Amino acid sequence: MKGIEELGFTSLFPIQAQAIIPLLKGNDVIGQAQTGTGKTAAFGIPMIERLDPKVRNVQGLILEPTRELAIQVAQHINQLSKYVGFHVLPVYGGESIQNQIRALENGAQIVVGTPGRIIDHLRRKTLNLAFVKIVVIDEADRMLDMGFIEDVEYILSKVPTNRQTSLFSATIDQTVMNLCQRHMRKPEKILVSKDEIALTQMKQYYIVVNPANKFEILCDILNEKQIHKAIIFCRTRQDTNKLAYNLKLRGHNAKPLHAGFTQAQRDSVVSAFRNGRFKLLVATDVAARGLDIEGITHVVNYNVPLDALVYFHRIGRTARMGRDGTAITLVSYGEQTEFGNIKALTKTSIEELECNHPFI
Repeated sequence: MKGIEELGFTSLFPIQAQAIIPLLKGNDVIGQAQTGTGKTAAFGIPMIERLDPKVRNVQGLILEPTRELAIQVAQHINQLSKYVGFHVLPVYGGESIQNQIRALENGAQIVVGTPGRIIDHLRRKTLNLAFVKIVVIDEADRMLDMGFIEDVEYILSKVPTNRQTSLFSATIDQTVMNLCQRHMRKPEKILVSKDEIALTQMKQYYIVVNPANKFEILCDILNEKQIHKAIIFCRTRQDTNKLAYNLKLRGHNAKPLHAGFTQAQRDSVVSAFRNGRFKLLVATDVAARGLDIEGITHVVNYNVPLDALVYFHRIGRTARMGRDGTAITLVSYGEQTEFGNIKALTKTSIEELECNHPFI
């Protein structure tokens, strides 16, 4: 729970709400969900709960189609299991196999890997899957599109048959179903469309900006819009402190909030913000988790979050209890890929504004 809390989760996304319970019970699950809908936590939390941190063998195996996903999912599982004590290892091609062999010898318990490199370890006998209790096939449609079907079948043949198996895929076609029928026992089917991530009571805008002009554009927004109470999100503690300081120099009533604060300092800042003693809270994601403050009219993303889901957590701080709210995201040239992932996850409109747009 502490690991989950530190990641900023305050409520469940649809795939999490529907998949966690059957997976905790040990059932096989087929989950249809897009990338970035929270499925890593959906399969990661039950895996952490059901495996034994005292057993030093590989007990959990997660298959990913690309090295980037293997690294990303391993990091996420690591964060979730931070206070449990699991050793999570990403295994992929393009990196020294000797380093991976040493890590496996040191007792990795959850392996997140690409099929090719996992097979390489199996053939070298540096990876033993005899103690695996849980297998997750993630991004199954991409895995099959990339020609990994035979590799996946081979890997599954090396895992005990009395395991739990779950499969997650954005699309569930006949090829995916054939794989499920061959390797799963009475799986529960959970279908979650991306349409479920929608925010109807909120105006969402974005502005593509030159990073050098970002602060000036933020000041223009704050000067032109009738902002009664706003949270401005930054990525790091340093950015938060610096932005709050620079806003004060411009005459704005702003205070920072980040994980470097003691609980007493945090409570003091949140209380002052809640009571209207200042109107701009400059915060990191961790600091703002669970913040439920009435009357927040605007959320400004000064940095685009790296994880698309975090965007929805952020902007959910406004438009609460049926009220209207406005979210504005400043997208630097280098952040357009991350912002594209966010736009792909929601059917609600995120309207582009020009830098000199007179805000409504």
